[in-house]
Amino acid sequence: MKIGIEGQRLFRKKKHGMDMVALELIKNLQKIDHKNEYVVFVKPDFDDTCIPNAPNFKVVQLESKWGYPGWEQLALPKAAHKEGCDVLHCTSNTGPLFSKVPLVTTLHDIIYLESISVFKKEGTWYQKLGNMYRRYFVPPVIKKSKKVITVSNYEKDRINNHFGFKDDRLTAIYNGVGSHFKKLTDQDSLRDIKDTYALPDNFFFFLGNTDPKKNTKGVLKAFSDFNKVYPNQYKLVMLDYDERELQKLLASIDSEEIRPLIHLTGYVPNTDLPAIINQCTIFLYPSLRESFGIPILEGMACGVPVITSTTSSMPEVAGEDTALMVDPFNTLEITNAMKTLVEDKILAQVLAEKGIKRARHFSWETMAKNVLELYEDVHSEIKNS
Repeated sequence: MKIGIEGQRLFRKKKHGMDMVALELIKNLQKIDHKNEYVVFVKPDFDDTCIPNAPNFKVVQLESKWGYPGWEQLALPKAAHKEGCDVLHCTSNTGPLFSKVPLVTTLHDIIYLESISVFKKEGTWYQKLGNMYRRYFVPPVIKKSKKVITVSNYEKDRINNHFGFKDDRLTAIYNGVGSHFKKLTDQDSLRDIKDTYALPDNFFFFLGNTDPKKNTKGVLKAFSDFNKVYPNQYKLVMLDYDERELQKLLASIDSEEIRPLIHLTGYVPNTDLPAIINQCTIFLYPSLRESFGIPILEGMACGVPVITSTTSSMPEVAGEDTALMVDPFNTLEITNAMKTLVEDKILAQVLAEKGIKRARHFSWETMAKNVLELYEDVHSEIKNS
């Protein structure tokens, strides 16, 4: 069987969520499958060595003059057909409408199809345009896909309720957590990362961005209120966040005074994240809505207490009594959770230890094995039809 995998953004330097899932899938398929052939379709960019070499894997770089839509709707299906793929796996929520190669589509979430006002009012224009594109293309692509993969039972129910599947085409396959996310003891390595990113001594770590679902405004408000109780004792470390956006958010919640307590690191490669997480006091992930929430497991695997949400998939991923759960729409709850973990060192330690055990239930290799079985099912159905 020859399997095509869409990895349009894998060569870009700044990889995020869906990019990392696709990359981990490829790396782990290389470990477990030496029989089938694979063709990975990417857009040319700087990080062209991120996919390891393997005898049964071929990387095809595709150009397009028409941006993302042209790449996905024209260049990708044409190349997959030319390469003789038996199956084409589109990994990032959308796919080509007119593909001669049978499709498997990973639908991470359907937030852009839901009528939730908080997601419509906020976000960048780039995000809004992306959502418009997906609102148009996703429904027909899903209808023609042989199999649809999503990442949690919560999201499976949401998708099923929206599309009304009458068959078994929709499957939930959990994401994993990278093996490099773990408790680190090498003090020299930890110190190097601390120096590289100028990390403060005592800090909370928050993986926020401009996507409204990440609840950045809520976290900033909660941290501002926390600082009134514990003034200047902790800083808030955030990754690749725009200074102007931060200033706007702080002004909107009348909290400009905490700007000196917020440390922006710039973009951090995934390989450096564990050493940062290991050095934080609390890992913050109180999102409004997630289809899975990989960072929850990354924080847990590094042995730090995690604050996350009672909403959507997050209780499913976090498990029982392994994280401090809050209503993300209630900033007082987030503030109180911060206070609880700072004041109750025993509870913080218990959650950290339970979190390490919880994270062990999720692996990228298991995910890859489940996806491979699905490829084989699709191929078998096609041959027998």
